[in-house]
Amino acid sequence: MCGLLGLLTSGETSENAVSQVDQAMHCLRHRGPDEHGTWHDDHIVFGFNRLSIIDIEHSHQPLRWGPEESPDRYALTFNGEIYNYLEIRAELTEQFGARFETEGDSEAIVAAYHFWGEEAVRRLRGMFAFAIWDTQNRELFIARDPFGIKPLFLATGAGGTAFGSEKKSLLELSDLIGIGLELDPRAIEHYTVLQYVPEPETLHRQIRRLESGSYARVRPGEQPTITRYFEPTFPVRPFAPGTEKARYGEIAEALEDSVAKHMRADVTVGSFLSGGIDSTAIAALAMRHNPNLITFTTGFEREGYSEVDVAAESAEAIGAKHVVKVVSPAEFAAAIPEIVWYLDDPVADPALVPLWFVAKEARKHVKVVLSGEGADELFGGYTIYREPLSLKPFELLPGGLRRAAGRLSERIPEGTRGKSLLHRGSMPLEERYYGNARSFSDAQLRSVLRDFRPEWTHQDVTAPIYARSQGWDPVARMQHLDLFTWLRGDILVKADKMTMANSLELRVPFLDPEVFDVASRVPLDQKITKGTTKYALRQALEGIVPPHVLHRAKLGFPVPLRHWLAGTELFDWAHQQIADSNTDHLFNKAAVTKMLNDHRAGVSDHSRRLWTVLTFMVWHGIFVEKRIVPEISEPAYPVSL
Repeated sequence: MCGLLGLLTSGETSENAVSQVDQAMHCLRHRGPDEHGTWHDDHIVFGFNRLSIIDIEHSHQPLRWGPEESPDRYALTFNGEIYNYLEIRAELTEQFGARFETEGDSEAIVAAYHFWGEEAVRRLRGMFAFAIWDTQNRELFIARDPFGIKPLFLATGAGGTAFGSEKKSLLELSDLIGIGLELDPRAIEHYTVLQYVPEPETLHRQIRRLESGSYARVRPGEQPTITRYFEPTFPVRPFAPGTEKARYGEIAEALEDSVAKHMRADVTVGSFLSGGIDSTAIAALAMRHNPNLITFTTGFEREGYSEVDVAAESAEAIGAKHVVKVVSPAEFAAAIPEIVWYLDDPVADPALVPLWFVAKEARKHVKVVLSGEGADELFGGYTIYREPLSLKPFELLPGGLRRAAGRLSERIPEGTRGKSLLHRGSMPLEERYYGNARSFSDAQLRSVLRDFRPEWTHQDVTAPIYARSQGWDPVARMQHLDLFTWLRGDILVKADKMTMANSLELRVPFLDPEVFDVASRVPLDQKITKGTTKYALRQALEGIVPPHVLHRAKLGFPVPLRHWLAGTELFDWAHQQIADSNTDHLFNKAAVTKMLNDHRAGVSDHSRRLWTVLTFMVWHGIFVEKRIVPEISEPAYPVSL
């Protein structure tokens, strides 16, 4: 696990390039406080900060490897973990006589690439972003894991191609690369609608992300050529009568195997525990491999916004030691600038703040934690996935009647029961569903964004994804969309950024190729019923998850943002952020202030819309105006954890 940064130069590597990459690595120090360094040859500079997890003594980076006739042919820098590395090493040894000098997973990657070529990425079971420089062919190969658990940013200019785990490190190299730092107005509008910046965009026009499930090849002086190697599909078919228990058993077996492999580490592994079925299942299975497992949860003092008691009950039921962090409103507000700095681009999900606090607490005890991200997307866990059931009668109506229902909904006053149902029922899935994040309407955007462009819609992002799922059932299409939007744009960004901010590695056993394989074949009636979500998963976890959790509704780490923005906790803070922000050219600050005042007066709940704008304003204050300078402390964690 490390923070990586590299530069493939258009010409020859200079001392200045090596020096600037080395200095820019300071932006990544939190991702790897155990070891730091750079390596270069005539064309490339690799920088790394390592958090040592597996083979602490020997798996240093950049790692040099090659066949017997050319032992230093390749250089690798790698962020992540490969959970089937032992199996890959054994297969390569048996099939090709591959030789290894370390006990770690890094050699498995580069050896697999040498013998299998680009096919190697399809054989890796884990989370990863890595770069391999082939000194013989003078070609850079970079790749990212199927679901986008680990980030990788790219920027190409006259000076070459830079790539790194954090965008802020590429900003430091902008002059060296030869790129401008102008903002991308379409990405800003997408962020305002979706509450995150969708891949491959970033808020800086000339910096992009290598998308999840993709790899790229780059030669000196050339543009990267990008290839998608993983395309998730949902080849669902009904459970054959009498096979239900066997299919539930397949799910449980795949998840247990994934957790077992995710427990591979030379350091102590803990687990986040929110009180819901997903994290409880992971923790319960992890206990089978580490009876001394420590679980961690967070919450707030306000009633209804904490699962601390449920999580503690779950920890007691499975026999885990449990640690709780309660976050106060003052702590919440004080941490925001630092948290936004770590994010690189704003993510308007308030749940990332308590996640940052629980990660900070967990790092006092462990170096690695497991978590339950991905279960909802794979097994049908979001309540919104039940919407096609309620809207099914509309699908039977002729097109004219559906359009008439939509026109009727426009005449019904806001807040009237049935208005939303009529409106959404009149639209096809591709128009009405664009992921779990729903924030501004077009009318609200028009009043808030200075340069609102109605042609820049969520369909810029979703249309190409929907085109690949034609003919699937609507829930499978929603799941597929969320894998490419909400999961990798919000959930995995906050999971990676908030844990690595505290030099803590987070592992997500649900997002494993073998688990996805069984989940993708679960039929609609085993995902969503009138009474529950994730039906098949709940059946599979009977006997693993304590009964008090098995059928609970999803809550996660909820934040009392609605109350705080209307009360003394955050209202004055929010008002000051709006007043101080130099974003008048982007936002109508008078409209935002009115929204805040209306929220306080109880006219409407604008909390998520306000949080979207406020998070952007803090981001802009840090990365554009340089007006806000967060205090970023040096990592001070003992290596021995």
